[in-house]
Amino acid sequence: MNNSLTHSFTLCQVAWVTKSGDTDLEVPIAIRPTSETVMYPYFSKWIRGHRDLPLRLNQWCNVVRWEFSNPTPFIRSREFLWQEGHTAFATKDEADKEVLEVLELYRRIYEEFLAIPVVKGKKSENEKFAGGLYTTSVEAFVPSTGRGVQGATSHCLGQNFAKMFEINFENEKGEKGMVWQNSWAYSTRTIGVMVMVHGDDKGLVLPPKVASVQVIVIPVPYKDADTQGIFDACSETAEELNKAGFRAETDLRDNYSPGWKYSNWELKGVPLRIEIGPKDFQNKQVRVVRRDNGAKEDISRTNLVDHIKVLLDNVQQSLFDAAKQKRDACVVVAKTWEEFTKALNEKRMILAPWCDEEEVERDVKARTKGEMGACKTLCTPFEQPELPEGTLCFASGKPAKKWTYWGRSY
Repeated sequence: MNNSLTHSFTLCQVAWVTKSGDTDLEVPIAIRPTSETVMYPYFSKWIRGHRDLPLRLNQWCNVVRWEFSNPTPFIRSREFLWQEGHTAFATKDEADKEVLEVLELYRRIYEEFLAIPVVKGKKSENEKFAGGLYTTSVEAFVPSTGRGVQGATSHCLGQNFAKMFEINFENEKGEKGMVWQNSWAYSTRTIGVMVMVHGDDKGLVLPPKVASVQVIVIPVPYKDADTQGIFDACSETAEELNKAGFRAETDLRDNYSPGWKYSNWELKGVPLRIEIGPKDFQNKQVRVVRRDNGAKEDISRTNLVDHIKVLLDNVQQSLFDAAKQKRDACVVVAKTWEEFTKALNEKRMILAPWCDEEEVERDVKARTKGEMGACKTLCTPFEQPELPEGTLCFASGKPAKKWTYWGRSY
């Protein structure tokens, strides 16, 4: 096996199958940690000339990783589902352009759909994808645990794998060349990040754009009330919302109390709850309760659709704003080792001036290793604050070259 590929596999701590029943296998089988060795031999068959480029493939599949001892559901599990893209181009400029385009799509998933603020940046040489040219990522942060999360990555693989797998092409002039490749992926980790960033003591809190049920309609009948009329009003309300494009359901179960239903749907994180009781039915109105902050509002049924749209948009934006405020409150600028270690012990995400030397990064990781795990670089943000001349690296005292985020991570 090629040395670079072996290095990549070593970093992933591949799980190997050595037996089939009671029989030892002559050749151990690696359980797929990623897809290069599966896909790229076919790239060399499919790509012959410049007309075959660019080649873009995308798939969802399960992979297995074995490099850690304490799995965390969704955030870091041994087997997980992910989306992975693998692409090939004729030039480096095309590959570089796609790396950032895909990274922007990942940012949009987190910020516009999951309401989670992220930082776009570049991974250090120590933290980049082994065998790749460079790695970019979107980095999230969980304030309640003080840990960063690599939300998604977009790699430029350069021509390393093209050389390994002989992925060559002939250009318009008849000249031979190697392709430039990218790979990019995000996984079910996104679910774990969303749960940890937005969840509270009552359960899930789902952003409206990704909630499978955006509005739950619950009848609140009292003794001697027109129960059937209230039930019909609930069904009509849900039907009206669904016709308008919302995802609404009714909970008409008669073996559970309204209070139990409230708690049940709060646990599931449904963004809005609509209650219809005898007074609401009589006044042709509904009571709307927000999951994110518990605010209640009585709304006329005649203009319900417009109000629900405004409320859902408001919940979506409010969740993002609250998450960003909490994240920003956890970011500390540290210019000395003392400031750095103090912030780390306080479970902060640290922005520090760095000399960009791999040995210094490894030293920081070794010096901070403890029960909580070691600190490492998260990413160097594309949006760099001003770095005044003469600024020194917080760890080495050498001239700093860039600002980089550091912290403990999952």
